[in-house]
Amino acid sequence: MRRPGKDLSLITYGGSLPKALEAARLLEDSGIDAEVVDLRVLRPLDTETILTSVRRTHRAIVVDEGWRSGSLSAEVVARIMEQGFYDLDVPVARVCSQEVPIPYPRHIEEAALPQVPAIVETARRMVSAHG
Repeated sequence: MRRPGKDLSLITYGGSLPKALEAARLLEDSGIDAEVVDLRVLRPLDTETILTSVRRTHRAIVVDEGWRSGSLSAEVVARIMEQGFYDLDVPVARVCSQEVPIPYPRHIEEAALPQVPAIVETARRMVSAHG
């Protein structure tokens, strides 16, 4: 747990962690208290920490630099749905990389990877969908 919160869980790891922390800071400015879960170790996946966070916030966004298809985010969502479905107020969301080969030029790479504004927008939609 990198940052406690009560309104939603941002679940991430690696290079997306600073983006999730920045998004949580920006969300706080608009009255949304986001918890940030840093997975740190992916195998074994810390399912209990993920589920504990979801039970507390009732909302989850998985932020992953991998693609949506066949990614770690898909596994995290599956575990939440299998073991924490009844704790959710809204469906789990994902902010992932675009489904393209990751480009080499930095400005195009940044366009393909998840960024703070996308995380913030997804979180705001999620919270407004259920008061």
